[in-house]
Amino acid sequence: MKTESSEIREPTFLILTALAAGPLHGYAIIQHVDTMSSGRVMLRPGTLYGALDRLAGSGLVEVNGEGVEQGRFRRYYKLTGAGAEVLAGEAERLAANARQAHARLAMRPVGG
Repeated sequence: MKTESSEIREPTFLILTALAAGPLHGYAIIQHVDTMSSGRVMLRPGTLYGALDRLAGSGLVEVNGEGVEQGRFRRYYKLTGAGAEVLAGEAERLAANARQAHARLAMRPVGG
């Protein structure tokens, strides 16, 4: 899924981030992504489940159980160790980029 020099797209980053705190079912992932992105990233169920299938195929997430909750079938997903490594690497890459941007903005001439 990811090599040292590649990056992951924001929706994928947010899905992995949502799962970092523990297993979630699809609708809960959609809600967490919406909250974390302040509404900028709104996943539709088809998009989410396609992404989860790709992430599972890459070994970054896995199914963590199924069941019926409030009359609805729920499949729970969890982050794997490999998924946590990818998420940590991407978080560090983004943080390093943000540090560079802040440093360069601090060097910007006043009024320029």
